[in-house]
Amino acid sequence: MHIAPIAAALALFLSAPLAAQTRPDPSALLAAQREAMAPLARMDGIWRGPAWTITPAGRHQVTQTERIGPFLGGSVRVIEGRGYNADGSVGFNAFGVISFNPATSRYSLTSWAQGYSGVFPLRVTADGYVWEVPAGPGAVIRYTATIRGGAWREIGERIAGEAPPVQMFEMNLRRVGDTGWPAADPVPMR
Repeated sequence: MHIAPIAAALALFLSAPLAAQTRPDPSALLAAQREAMAPLARMDGIWRGPAWTITPAGRHQVTQTERIGPFLGGSVRVIEGRGYNADGSVGFNAFGVISFNPATSRYSLTSWAQGYSGVFPLRVTADGYVWEVPAGPGAVIRYTATIRGGAWREIGERIAGEAPPVQMFEMNLRRVGDTGWPAADPVPMR
């Protein structure tokens, strides 16, 4: 009699119910994610306004637009930002997804812009959010947003060691409308 195969099969058989019992219920996870996304609903819609950033060539100004909406049943927020140069060309384009992990009770922003990408911690505040991007040894770029009354102001500051923060980005947007993006117009079954 071969005890090892029987013991392995028995262990597998007994571990299946245990695995099923320890796996979180997807509906509870989604409910927790939707609840965590609720304070960010103020971001939904279409936004437009002036923005500037400091580049190696100096200060660059654009007309910044953002479109934001819930996706996956409201469990994440999807963001597209476009900065238009004075001649109408796109001078900046970014895409992001804000999510919440119920297991860690933490938000994150996954971002793609200008050939770079990353996953960054995001902290929701009473009237906006704060997130940071590493910017070299001992330095970060901190983005702080305030969204209220149809106005969205966000600044970016480079913070290095004990030196005072240096502002290198600002946008001041107004909400200009609603959008069904990104959930609108899904591919139909047939």
